[in-house]
Amino acid sequence: MGEDVDGHKVDRSRASLLIQRLAIITGALVLASVGGAHASDDPDVGAGKCQVIKFCVDVGVGSESGGSDGQAGGSQVGSDDSKSECKYTKVDPKPPAEFPAWKGADPQKNDLYFYGCTDGGQDNPDGFVVVSAGQQPPVVQVDPQVLAQHAVDSMTLLGPDIASPRAAGKYTVGVPMWMWVNQSATTYGPNSASASAGGVTVTATAKVSKIVWSMGDGASVNCDGPGTRYTSSTGMGQSPTCGHVYAKTSAGGQSGKFPVTATSTWTINWQGGGQAGQLTEVRQTNVQVAVGEVQVVR
Repeated sequence: MGEDVDGHKVDRSRASLLIQRLAIITGALVLASVGGAHASDDPDVGAGKCQVIKFCVDVGVGSESGGSDGQAGGSQVGSDDSKSECKYTKVDPKPPAEFPAWKGADPQKNDLYFYGCTDGGQDNPDGFVVVSAGQQPPVVQVDPQVLAQHAVDSMTLLGPDIASPRAAGKYTVGVPMWMWVNQSATTYGPNSASASAGGVTVTATAKVSKIVWSMGDGASVNCDGPGTRYTSSTGMGQSPTCGHVYAKTSAGGQSGKFPVTATSTWTINWQGGGQAGQLTEVRQTNVQVAVGEVQVVR
């Protein structure tokens, strides 16, 4: 946290981020006009660290419920491990009439709020909202499917964790190859997360529904599950769930190996806000596989 400015404790990193947003939204003229008229006596502020400090402290930071000190309440987006907070903050003191965000409105008859999210989330871009004096800013309409995507984004969905074939393994033409993957929350599922905003909470659960293997020899194998782990008791038999038989060696491939790609399709079911739906994510993992011929010694 930074030093106390106008009665507020300032988090410098968040303040700097918000200043960047303000500059993008309102342009250089905003910084020029506000910096001169409303800069604090704090020498750090005058040095340009936060020239609109009175308009950026506490923006986008707060609880879900309505707050005091001009804060009009907010919402959280994300899972327990990754939250984004979105809220309105009343600009107090009011900037002069020439401040571009007023868009010609009379500061004597209106209030100015800043709507922002700590990670730039929501469909609404961060920006200023003019509201009749004494009135609350408009309620942000929340799309449950957008929240569902936020929940998915907070998960760490990865490509298949390939157990077989192994990059260090040596495989043989005509001998069945068994393919399978290790299962975890991030590489196979199930993986669940929730996102909340505007009083709406959406919960999403993701799981891999299929894995498509591109074998590098022109063949493609569709597997509906993680595959079956090979055991020596099965001998030369084929995998009952996910396997392939190479008909040629990988000698002609790059580095003498076949490039094998496992592509997983994550199916995500979500519900919340009186709605339900399904989303899809795709991830990939690559491995190089050496396939040779049986050498007969005479």
